[in-house]
Order: sequence, then structure tokens, then C-alpha cells
Amino acid sequence: MADKVCSSCGIRLQGTGNTFFKCPNCGEEEIGRCAKCRDQGVKYECKKCGFVGP
Repeated sequence: MADKVCSSCGIRLQGTGNTFFKCPNCGEEEIGRCAKCRDQGVKYECKKCGFVGP
């Protein structure tokens, strides 16, 4: 099983403060966000459809 990583900074997601959700555009790709990137509003990109969000 592959480790889940932050879609913005690429760090491995473990512990608390992280979130996971489906891409708001295509609804297929899972987006993972670490607490730091969420707090700072760092952009992420969906690998499937290219959607970029904060």
C-alpha cells in the first residue's frame, strides 16, 4: 500500500490535522492536504484533471 502524501508539498501524511477529499472538479482523484499547507492556503493540483485549488 502506498503512503498518502500531501498534494501540495509531498510530505507523507500521518498523525492529526490532515484531510483527504475527492477533487472538487472531477470527483475521482483523492487530494491529501497536510495541516501546514491547509493553514497557509498552498495550492494543490489534481493529477487526473489538472484542477488547481487552494
